[in-house]
Amino acid sequence: MARRPRQNNETLIELFLDMLAAERGASTNTLDAYQRDLADFSAGTNVASADSDALRAYLGKLAKRGLAPASVARRLSAIRQLYRFLYSEGHRSDDPAAAIEGPKRGRALPKVLSVKQVDNLLAKARDGMTAEAKSERLRAARLNCLLEILYATGLRVSELVALPAAAARRDQRMLVIRGKGGRERLVPLNDAACRTMADYLALRTEAKLDRSKWLFPSFGESGHLTRQHFARELKELAGAAGLKPSQVSPHVLRHAFASHLLQNGADLRVVQTLLGHADISTTQIYTHVLEQRLKSLVRDLHPLAQD
Repeated sequence: MARRPRQNNETLIELFLDMLAAERGASTNTLDAYQRDLADFSAGTNVASADSDALRAYLGKLAKRGLAPASVARRLSAIRQLYRFLYSEGHRSDDPAAAIEGPKRGRALPKVLSVKQVDNLLAKARDGMTAEAKSERLRAARLNCLLEILYATGLRVSELVALPAAAARRDQRMLVIRGKGGRERLVPLNDAACRTMADYLALRTEAKLDRSKWLFPSFGESGHLTRQHFARELKELAGAAGLKPSQVSPHVLRHAFASHLLQNGADLRVVQTLLGHADISTTQIYTHVLEQRLKSLVRDLHPLAQD
């Protein structure tokens, strides 16, 4: 069988990204992340001819540049997937990344807010609903709605800001979320989130924004509120609520959702499903919460614990 002609770096990476989009349903954010990592790798490396030593040399340069082990591991993951694809498609006769070991790294515990801190955030968000100006009330209602839904569901921020307007139906009790890789999951809504959505929807209709297909419309290119805009508003709210803005983000609230469920007895598999994790190992980052709960149970319930 005739070998395929060598192709340049840009072409090979583009083929790989096309595969991720077409076969794995990778999101725009995921594709952008792979594009950035592989562009950095290919800037000083010939993708078609690089051997294992060239890959190790690149990883060594990353360490010298001061990248954290987690960032180096992410780059290596992208490189491994690229070469696995190139090998399987016949663009390479070997896989130089197969024998490369990643950096040793500990898994950092997620930042988590206490229940009281989340309550303070929600209370401060509700305070804004009393503003006299309609535009300010609408902005406050939107932020309040975003917070209630996020803490009630643990959605990824990209899933949250892109919710359709249909999610705010009065009889809505479950959200159908299309997550990473195009996987769908059902996420229940509590009464507080439903009420907040109804209040926001009324103000949204009053402002004549009800024709948008998005629950949180915007005049930007995407048509809906951006992750960055929500993150900025959340940090402003955190400061007003007496919390350090650096400790509060949409992802931190997702962590709080998971941790507080586990603290109150939820099963790890249930939390995995709600978060949309494909692998239970991703959810196991929260096992520190389970360990604390088990210690408390033994301390409080074991008949010899008081001896």
